[in-house]
Amino acid sequence: MKNNAIYSALFLITCLASLPTQATEVPTQIQNDSSALRTDIPSTKVSAWRANIRRLGLELSSVEVSNAKEYQDSPVSALNADSQTLVKGVFDFVLEYETALSRWDNSVFLNYGRTKIKPYNEPTETTENADEILLTSDYTYKMYRVKNLDLGPFASVAYQTEFTRNEDAPRMKVVRAKSGAKLLNGKLIKDLYIAGVGEYDFTYAQSVSKVAGEVGWRFEDSLREGVQLSTDGYFRKYFMFSHYIGTDLKYDLNLTARMDVNITDTLTFGPYISYRLAKARAAEKYGSNFTIGLSLAYKNLFNL
Repeated sequence: MKNNAIYSALFLITCLASLPTQATEVPTQIQNDSSALRTDIPSTKVSAWRANIRRLGLELSSVEVSNAKEYQDSPVSALNADSQTLVKGVFDFVLEYETALSRWDNSVFLNYGRTKIKPYNEPTETTENADEILLTSDYTYKMYRVKNLDLGPFASVAYQTEFTRNEDAPRMKVVRAKSGAKLLNGKLIKDLYIAGVGEYDFTYAQSVSKVAGEVGWRFEDSLREGVQLSTDGYFRKYFMFSHYIGTDLKYDLNLTARMDVNITDTLTFGPYISYRLAKARAAEKYGSNFTIGLSLAYKNLFNL
């Protein structure tokens, strides 16, 4: 897993190295020019509120899980699920406030997949394949303008939990704070950041404080009119724990890539893949979840 951390760091360094060596401060005229806002969203206002429904959809998936037995007691549903075919729902919404010098995002991400199997003359079996509630508030100060990208420090706070507990595992409850540097608002790079992370995990009766480092991204590109490629995810490595709990993760890689084809202006359909790789402190092997599927989703953006 050390190689994954090295590759992630090299990836970030390569992206930053491709930028000019001298970043320029945001010129005064940008403060009075609405073009300093995201280039893909026309606006005539210096500041703007936007309601961004990134994804509201259903996903049909085939899931392959490795070493699930070692993660049966983990609160991370993706690592102890059964390999199977399932349907899940996704809701990704962001309330955005942007000015020439800052961006403030308040987001809600819901992800839930559950399968019930009732064999003949056997008890009903229920498996959670995905279960996540993530509430996040993220503020970025645009200190520099580099080519078509904004660059600056950011800070965020999030609360992550689940709809239901997973079998014998407890229900996840984590408060997470991040602070670092971010590139945003580019034609391809929508978000690219490196950050220090502090977590307060009260999933178990005895809470745990953790410290980690994280690299995250969200890229989007148009293959042609009506066809969009995108990827988002993060890699997180934990360095410190206040005390030992075997199910706490040491490494966590989570990524998704998708192709969305427009059926209408707001309705899309297309394939996607997602991959989760993680290692718990007490586990000898890495747990993984590889999903490939089709997604039907509604997307829209409203200027408020």
